Formats: sequence, C-alpha cells, structure tokens
Amino acid sequence: MSLRLGYGTNGLTDLRLGDALGLLADLGYEGVGLTLDHMHLDPLAPELPARTRKLARRLNALGLDVTVETGARYVLDPTRKHGPSLLDPDPDARARRTELLVTAVRVAADLGAHAVHCFSGILPDGTDDDTAWKRLGEALAPVLDAAADAGVPLAIEPEPGHLLATLADFHRLREQLGDPEPLGLTLDIGHCQCLEPLTPAECVRAAAPWLRHVQIEDMRRGVHEHLPFGDGEIDFPPVLEVLAATGYRGLTVVELPRHSHAGPEQARRSIEFLRPLIAGAASPLKGA
Repeated sequence: MSLRLGYGTNGLTDLRLGDALGLLADLGYEGVGLTLDHMHLDPLAPELPARTRKLARRLNALGLDVTVETGARYVLDPTRKHGPSLLDPDPDARARRTELLVTAVRVAADLGAHAVHCFSGILPDGTDDDTAWKRLGEALAPVLDAAADAGVPLAIEPEPGHLLATLADFHRLREQLGDPEPLGLTLDIGHCQCLEPLTPAECVRAAAPWLRHVQIEDMRRGVHEHLPFGDGEIDFPPVLEVLAATGYRGLTVVELPRHSHAGPEQARRSIEFLRPLIAGAASPLKGA
C-alpha cells in the first residue's frame, strides 16, 4: 500500500471548504487535514453535529479520507495566537482548550477520521518546567479518555518553541502518563529538519511505533518556516522510503499554512513533486 497524500485546509483558507475539497479531489489527493476554524468547520458555531454530518457525506462522495487538526491560530481567543493553551496558568482557560480537543475527537469520530492532531503550547512566562508538564498531563487526561471511547487516536505534535518540541519530549509525556494506548504522535517532517539531532528519515524510523499522523513540507536547519518543496534542505526520497517501509497507513498531509494566498497552485505543485517520489518509495526494491 503506497503512502496517501492529503493537503491541510490551513493552507487553503481563502477557499470555501467545499471548493477546497473539490480542488484536492480533482488534483488526486486521497485526503485532507481539516483544521477546525471559523472559515471552514467552526467548532464553536451552532449545529456542529449537523454540519459535521453534511461534511462527512461530502468527503465520502469525493473519496477523501480526513484527519482533524487543531492548530487554528485564533479559534478560542481573537487576541492570542493559539491561546489559551493546555499550559495556561488559568485552569478555566486550560479547560477551554481541553474542551476544544474533546470536541475535535467527537468530530473526528463522526467523520471517520484516522486521528486528531494537537500540540502542547509554549511555556508561559513565570511557569517552571515541572509545573508545565503536570498541567499538560492533567489537561490531556479527558481528551485521552474521549479518544479511547471514540476509538480515534490523539496524535500530539512536537512543535518548535513549544514545551513539547522534540521526539524526546513526546516520550517524556508518554512515560509520564503511563503510555496510554490512545496517545500517538504527529510527526512533522520539516520540524525534524529544523531541530532534531536525527535526520528526517531517521526520525521517521525512530517514531514509527507511535506514528498516527504525518505532516510534510520543506524546511531549513534551525529555521522554523514551512516552505514549498524544493525551497528548503530536506532530502525527501529517503524520508518517503522509510515512511513506506514502516507500514504507516494514515495520511501524509502537506502543511503550508502561510501560503493560502497561493493555495491552489501550491496544492498542485506539491502533489506533482511528491507523487513520483512516493511511486519510487513504494517500489519493492525500496524500504528493505
């Protein structure tokens, strides 16, 4: 089974959701990384279950799989990017983020999504590491319970600049929580290039047992900037070969959130870049 490509709606925010999904299906994508946000599927607006059912029918008609992503910048607070987070000093604010993630799990279950993505948030000023890790575990507990009940894995993403920034940080959380079955990993290939000590291909191999979601774009070492393919430093054939060899069955979602102004063109260029490499990665002589 070859790798299945998706494209993130956070890179298509200038399009209506129906138009974005039609574009991706026409281009040959197998799925979509759906960011819950006001311009597409608003998780805070009325009649969410009905709107989700309508979207599920549309995805099914187009033959698109889906993963639910929760990285909307201002969905909870119009003045604070990604706020409040799971680390917020205010327990009521943390609870709002937890509630959003529980809602995302329910949406994912109704859509038949293969995972729900999330991240930790940055360390708040005046908060020590031990306190932050404790808050993170406590805030995620209801989400993991919901994920277990729904049968949808929660895939947390190591994000540069966040408390949970690296693969080592993921394992710290996993061990802190007692290795709960619903907790998995979102691996962003660009982030591996940006700050991990391993190469991106080595990161994929190391992450394979916990891999539930993959995001992909180009990037440069030490610079957290999502770049179109060919504009960064990543050697993609080894990455895709290792990913195919692991047997990963989720979506590999192109993540270009700062390129919505050129979203349709970037979606076309991305699949044209990746398709030949994926075909090579799927060769029986590869990934041995």
